[in-house]
Formats: sequence, structure tokens, C-alpha cells
Amino acid sequence: MIGLFKTKVIHWRGPWRSFEAVELATLEWVDWFNTRRLLEPIGNVPPAEAEAHYYAQIEAQAWAA
Repeated sequence: MIGLFKTKVIHWRGPWRSFEAVELATLEWVDWFNTRRLLEPIGNVPPAEAEAHYYAQIEAQAWAA
């Protein structure tokens, strides 16, 4: 995970002018990684979308029971 981050963000987008620039780039990458990237094992959907679908299913099952 750290290697992927360093390759995708730190090395490709550098040189960095300040700590704040690195911090902002890190936050942007974490947001992309957790919410928008397509994840093949769960059907090529973003993790946030899969999580929302999972909780909607559980709620629907609770109403059915």
C-alpha cells in the first residue's frame, strides 16, 4: 500500500514545495482510493458504492424479517 502511494503520488507529482502540498496530495489520494477507484473483486465498483449497497441490503432484510 505504501509503495503504491509513493509511486503514484510522491514520485510522479513531485518535487514538492511544502509539507502542506504533500499533505493535500495525500488526502486527495486517500479519498480516491477509498471512494472512487474501481475494485475488481467486488464487481468493478468503488468501495463506497459497494458499502452503501451492502447496508441497503441489510436494511431491506431487516424490514422483511
